Amino acid sequence: MVNRKTVVTPVKVRLIVFDWDGTLMDSETEIVHAMSAAIDEMELEKRSIDQCRNIIGLGLKEAIDTLYPGRDEAFRHQFVERYRHHWFSNTQTSELFPGARETLHLLKESGFVLAIATGKGRTGLDKVLLATELETVFSATRCADETQSKPHPQMLQEILQELSIAPHQALMVGDTEYDILMATGAGVAPIAVTYGVHERERLLQHQPLACLDNISELLDWLAEENLLDPELFSQPPLAAAD
Repeated sequence: MVNRKTVVTPVKVRLIVFDWDGTLMDSETEIVHAMSAAIDEMELEKRSIDQCRNIIGLGLKEAIDTLYPGRDEAFRHQFVERYRHHWFSNTQTSELFPGARETLHLLKESGFVLAIATGKGRTGLDKVLLATELETVFSATRCADETQSKPHPQMLQEILQELSIAPHQALMVGDTEYDILMATGAGVAPIAVTYGVHERERLLQHQPLACLDNISELLDWLAEENLLDPELFSQPPLAAAD
């Protein structure tokens, strides 16, 4: 069982960590399609769309164990291989949610340190970062095949350690209860977004600091809550200094 740390509401925010699928990118259809295709190809018991949606945010191993508990490592390996085959061969391209790109650039130019904590594998994340031309926006990234999967806090703890930022100076933004549980486990205040995989009511059960209906609301929310650090704005924007 993951031990939760006491979450301290930030006085000022230096670091904002984002989930990827369902938070920044509208990739639900692509993921469910690849998952369903792997299930069909392996002639497994069918799983509903809602069951496949529910595992978005977990690492692949944890997702497989949720959908098909009690299977051995050989089964997991085959499933991962077939899922990745269908995901990488899919010709449909997922899009960033409206306002995501502009919000990320505005936050970075305003002086915030940005990072990614995702259930994707490293190869998958590198692919979408390259495709969206966002690879230079983030100062740190962690994937589920590099460390513990959400909701375990290790992924977020490693980001904090790498960037030398305290938990009370950070926010975790995500669309699933796995993101919120990871954040609270690491002592980081969670922000939920309601347009992704898990519905608002489910997210609110875990008491996020806020629920946003659009990612573009984030900077305004930070200003309204007086969570902007004046020191971040004492230097020219990072984009101008690059």
